[in-house]
Amino acid sequence: QVQLVESGGGLVQAGASLRLSCAPSGEMYSAYTVGWFRQTPGKEREFVAAITWRGGRTKYADSVKGRFTIFRNNAKSTIDLQMNSLKPTDTAVYYCAVDARERVQLPTPEVEYDDWGQGTQVTVSS
Repeated sequence: QVQLVESGGGLVQAGASLRLSCAPSGEMYSAYTVGWFRQTPGKEREFVAAITWRGGRTKYADSVKGRFTIFRNNAKSTIDLQMNSLKPTDTAVYYCAVDARERVQLPTPEVEYDDWGQGTQVTVSS
């Protein structure tokens, strides 16, 4: 089992940037997928982006392509989500999660992920 801790959320104005970090502890293998999801009240968790732990392949939701970048921060051993040009519709609790399997394609459904962090709130004001 992998424990995950998210950080970096906050309150910003539309157009600003934020960087979220996901710090895993426990055994992590290079083929594992780390995903970022987000959830607003009354809605299901939504896939945002994913990357392999080794930092290679990535996948993004259409709603964030060109604005968000997921990458491995080697200095901190975290998976970071750089969020630029934020919109009020990006407001949500953001979660990171780990899929502890080697995949041909990075998964997007939340049921494919095994371990989850506690979430960090991102609020974008207009």
